[in-house]
Amino acid sequence: MTQTRARPPVEIGLNAAVVAISGRSPCILAIAGDAANPRDALPFGPFDPHQHRTFETSLRASVEAQTALKLGYIEQLYTFGDRGRQKLPDEAGTHMVSVGYLALTRTDAEANDRLAEAGAHWRDWYAYLPWEDWRQGRPAVLDQMILPALAAWAGEPPRDERSLPMPARRTRLRLAFGLDDFPWDEERVLDRYELLYEAGLAEEAVQDGRARPGLPSPGVAMRHDHRRIVATAMARLRGKIKYRPVIFELMAPEFTLTELQSTVEAISGRHLHKQNFRRLVEGAELVEPTGASTSATGGRPAALFRFRRRILEERPAPGLKVGVR
Repeated sequence: MTQTRARPPVEIGLNAAVVAISGRSPCILAIAGDAANPRDALPFGPFDPHQHRTFETSLRASVEAQTALKLGYIEQLYTFGDRGRQKLPDEAGTHMVSVGYLALTRTDAEANDRLAEAGAHWRDWYAYLPWEDWRQGRPAVLDQMILPALAAWAGEPPRDERSLPMPARRTRLRLAFGLDDFPWDEERVLDRYELLYEAGLAEEAVQDGRARPGLPSPGVAMRHDHRRIVATAMARLRGKIKYRPVIFELMAPEFTLTELQSTVEAISGRHLHKQNFRRLVEGAELVEPTGASTSATGGRPAALFRFRRRILEERPAPGLKVGVR
């Protein structure tokens, strides 16, 4: 008689990678760790169909309950359900499947005070993924730490059935990190993080048996697989701003073109030429002048603009198509 193994129950959880701009830096909303688990986590809540009709309404309620923050724009990213993603000592209990979301919001002093009271804080998303910030040029961590370690890993024989063969490793390395004749693609954020994880260079890989002893781990680790969700959100947003006007969800109702440029640079991780950017904005017809100006920049008064919402009726895919490096 064949015995049927009891299947663990599955619970659906909802994680939010909430993005805002603070001090010209792109920030992720993080729940502070504690003594038992000091790593940051993303806002999270279980889906209860008896209480909420949709995943989105459930997620909004969970984030507001945890952080006192009301979300603006929100979209579903991906379903994260791999065994072991919660890094529990045993998989016999409830298996957690998480639906990840990207959410955009704005910050202000009052909201930040409420976040602090709730044990949440904003953290520069490049603290988690420092190799993604090219605004000041090529990040030193790439050549000093990441690429030498990945090159060594790519040249090693596979350790187990989960390991890629050497030729496949080298190809993925070239594509993900823009080596040889391949350009750096700012949208391959998830590819780069997953390669670091598979090579055992991400601290989160320790409990998965992939860590490489003696090698430093670049970037700040997060709880469970939350840094993978952040990488997915960064990749999605970098692509999204090129064909949808979601960048304005992060802007104040009125802004200068310099503020808009710095926000696009913050998200894309790239420095943009001022005059080229202004021509791009003018050509896209995404903004319109308010007729007012501000002296808050400290120099000559700068004209204020706002998002031209009529563009949504005039064009199917309005966005800021920043070029490839």
